[in-house]
Amino acid sequence: MSETILAFDRPWEVVALIGVIVCVRVAVPRAKSLARWQLSILEFLDSLLIAALLVFCILRPFVIQAFFIPSGSMEPTLLKGDRILVNKFIYFFRDPKPGEILVFSAPPQATSENKDFIKRCVGVPGDRLWVDDQGVLWRNGKPVPEPYTKEPADYPWPLGDVYYDLTKGKVFEFGVSEDGSHRYLDVPADRFIMCGDNRNDSNDARKWQWPLEDGRYVSAPLLDRENILGKAMVIFWPPQRIRILH
Repeated sequence: MSETILAFDRPWEVVALIGVIVCVRVAVPRAKSLARWQLSILEFLDSLLIAALLVFCILRPFVIQAFFIPSGSMEPTLLKGDRILVNKFIYFFRDPKPGEILVFSAPPQATSENKDFIKRCVGVPGDRLWVDDQGVLWRNGKPVPEPYTKEPADYPWPLGDVYYDLTKGKVFEFGVSEDGSHRYLDVPADRFIMCGDNRNDSNDARKWQWPLEDGRYVSAPLLDRENILGKAMVIFWPPQRIRILH
């Protein structure tokens, strides 16, 4: 299953469209001798050029972008073939919150390729997280209701004694509860934990690993703040699936 979320746009076609409009406007300058219908066409071209520049140069890079969902890793919330709008502006003003669906640049422990993923944020800096034997996510000592998941996780987490922080380039130990019943992760500053709603068929924080020099692979669940691209806001296609995302 491909985990990559695809940007639903064609930038070179947009550039070509803008180029054509500019050429037409240069070739046909405004003049009083033009007929009224010709002036109307030029006004339309002017408006189209402004709109294209606004969308391509301002809205798409910094405000909102459309993406295509190619896999079932976020089922049942997002289905294969859904088109969504992502708010790329919101996190300039605040940090992501638990429960929000994020688009992010996949970290190297998730894939060696330059790809974008979409997952749900289940942990933010300062949170203490673990998944028990029943597949229930616990945050700061309380079970987290997750009605959006397809099914409970099929194994507890964290696994192993240590995890690797790629940003710091160091290995850290998972915490251990006072009764020794489970391990947990205290999410460090500027890091986030991401999981798919289809918890058992998702390339996410529970599965990310990193090789150590001694040949061992250890957990590497942390996503850096700088990797986050935006918040998924709405499904806009197909029509029967139009809805605000929660």
